[in-house]
Amino acid sequence: MIDATETIDEFLARHSADVEAAVRKAAAAEILPRFRRLAADEVDQKNGPHDLVTDADRLAERMLTGVLGGLLPSSKVVGEEAVHADPFSYEALRGDAPVWIIDPVDGTRQFVHGDDGFCTLVALAHRGTVLASWIYAPAREQFATAVRGRGAWLDGRRLLPGPPAPGRDLTVATSHPDFTTDAQKRDLSVLWTDGIDARPCGSAGLEYLAIARGELDAVAFSWEAAWDHAAGLLLVEESGGIHLTRTGDPFRITGDNALPFTAARDAETARRIAELLRHG
Repeated sequence: MIDATETIDEFLARHSADVEAAVRKAAAAEILPRFRRLAADEVDQKNGPHDLVTDADRLAERMLTGVLGGLLPSSKVVGEEAVHADPFSYEALRGDAPVWIIDPVDGTRQFVHGDDGFCTLVALAHRGTVLASWIYAPAREQFATAVRGRGAWLDGRRLLPGPPAPGRDLTVATSHPDFTTDAQKRDLSVLWTDGIDARPCGSAGLEYLAIARGELDAVAFSWEAAWDHAAGLLLVEESGGIHLTRTGDPFRITGDNALPFTAARDAETARRIAELLRHG
């Protein structure tokens, strides 16, 4: 628990491992026992047949909310499922209190279908700046972390992918067509062009991890829900990448971004993708 005189940086220095332990424990208790064992009554739709929620999402978020709030009592929580129930709770991102941003199961559709391409995303932000992130893919036994100014790490290994190899097509993951409007599809269609190998995304968190590992060059996304992006964007930044909206500004987790936006493994790639999006 943070004390009255401790800064957030000091809190992170002392408690990052406690946050990681909480994420692992929530996955072990509420997510992995249901992986490939979900009953029909444990799966619901939120806003349509592709927008799914499970008991694993709800219970893991509830568990993380309690533990993380206890570690940092002055904090607020913005969780995907809590915001679905109470949209006003999203406004905590614009306040002065530290905010835990939680996506308990990022890639719920994959989780429901028994695919291991899902993860738990947790980030800590303060006044619109993401300070730390934790990304756990429990079915793949991968855990990535980042603290602002201290680098990005995967299972104890520093992530520094560098720029893509010259002369090859850029690999770019884009918003999945099942979750985009016709206008958003048109905006993203500019990426189906010479020199770019574009494909629909899976779990946003795992796509960001792929950038930090050098397995993917960039993403281009048309939505701005903070729980999908906060943890991954910091991981990309701390591995040497950047993020830009179509107007060339950094993406803001507080919203009001010019969409689509991109995150890429290096500045040159980000600028190239943002320029294409700007003229789409």
